[in-house]
Amino acid sequence: MTVLEPRDTGVTDVPGGVGSGEDAGEGVLSRAHRSLSVGIVSVVLLIAFEATAVGTAMPVAARELHGVSLYAFAFSGYFTTSLFGMVLAGQWSDRRGPLGSLTGGIGAFAAGLVLAGTAGSMWVFIAGRAVQGLGGGLVIVALYVVVGRAYPERLRPSIMAAFAAAWVVPSVVGPLASGAVTEHLGWRWVFLGIPVLVVFPLLIALPQIRGRASGPVGEPAGGTVGETSAGASFDPRRIRLALGISLGAGLLQYAAQDLRWLSLLPGAAGATLLVPAVRGLLPHGTWRAARGLPSVVLLRGVAAGSFIAAESFVPLMLVTQRGLSPTLAGFSLAAGGGTWALGSWVQSRPRVAPYRERLMTLGMVLVAAAIAAAPSVLVHAVPVWTVAVAWGFGCFGMGLVIASTSVLLLQLSAPEEAGANSAALQISDALSNVLLLAAGGAAFVALGGGTVTHATATAGGSTAHPAAFAAVFLPMAGVALAGAWVTRRLRER
Repeated sequence: MTVLEPRDTGVTDVPGGVGSGEDAGEGVLSRAHRSLSVGIVSVVLLIAFEATAVGTAMPVAARELHGVSLYAFAFSGYFTTSLFGMVLAGQWSDRRGPLGSLTGGIGAFAAGLVLAGTAGSMWVFIAGRAVQGLGGGLVIVALYVVVGRAYPERLRPSIMAAFAAAWVVPSVVGPLASGAVTEHLGWRWVFLGIPVLVVFPLLIALPQIRGRASGPVGEPAGGTVGETSAGASFDPRRIRLALGISLGAGLLQYAAQDLRWLSLLPGAAGATLLVPAVRGLLPHGTWRAARGLPSVVLLRGVAAGSFIAAESFVPLMLVTQRGLSPTLAGFSLAAGGGTWALGSWVQSRPRVAPYRERLMTLGMVLVAAAIAAAPSVLVHAVPVWTVAVAWGFGCFGMGLVIASTSVLLLQLSAPEEAGANSAALQISDALSNVLLLAAGGAAFVALGGGTVTHATATAGGSTAHPAAFAAVFLPMAGVALAGAWVTRRLRER
């Protein structure tokens, strides 16, 4: 297989950036990069801890706020506003530098946590989650732009591996810590305690970003925005498309959660808004897997959507069909955090860079195999630890693929396009999660999965609805296998 040839992205000309020949032999923790690396990885650590801890406290919060019927909106509200934040961050970072997007995003993220933690009603709680989502969307795209500007191309795989490693500890500690705080102090302290953690990454990272990656492309770092044409106003068309994709996704999620004939109306309206917005915000040719950048963006969505949609049903399958406790079912996926980080580390090694496409193909095959193997535990003769082993290999494949798509995106993006393209990558990721989860959930309910509850599990488990789970896992394995084909189209001719 022919290796993807890195394109000259012009990083050496980016103000505040680091030329490929500068600091030769130094790594992401060298003196030149240490403060920035620690700061931005701390931001990722904060987001990871929030994602794992808040999910544990959410059911208790919904029950105490008498909003269990609105429970799903606490998640969809976050997702909907994050889509708008991603597009806005791409515009902001390309025109005025990533510093404003990052600081504004962290501020909104913390404000949303405080609003949710002090909420007296479920709708106020949902509003807090929406503010969080806006901040999260602003932050994640800005971080990609910082990596593209402040690190030479040879160090980007390493910093992406560090981002993946930042999820390992939160994935294990987050639910346990959140459960203990929720039980002994109350769910509100889970939300109110996290904003305190914002101070550390701000103090460490922002001075470095201001000196190395601030301002528009072509303007000296730390310069005054407006001195160049790059600091021009936002593109109103992309802002309208951002509103369209955000509102469209929200309407589709509402329709999927309210399974009545009348829900077809908001569903149709959501699709009408979503389709043209997605076509306008993703690179031309994404849906037909055009070579180069469009296939990189498509692969990110295929990989993330298929894996996350399948993973969402693993604990439910183990609890209801094999009689595991929720804690044991959750721990069956815990090792995946370590193998995911290991896969990210492998792709960051300079020796494997010439084989990146082959590694990504291997990664998608592992993902497809893991998803296909998971429902084997529906047969009681198969040990339940089979899922843990299979998922460990699947997470290793995801580590190879997800970090590599980030690296390739920056290789294929001119400096002035890094923000918009990073936003497209995150939109593909987030949107595919929702669409494939909705499709899997519909298939699950259609085959009787809606009647599966913890009460159906006996001492030996129950296999009353194996077809419902198979209807989720097997199609997602097929989607992942299609992703292996997409990896053959990452190189521009």
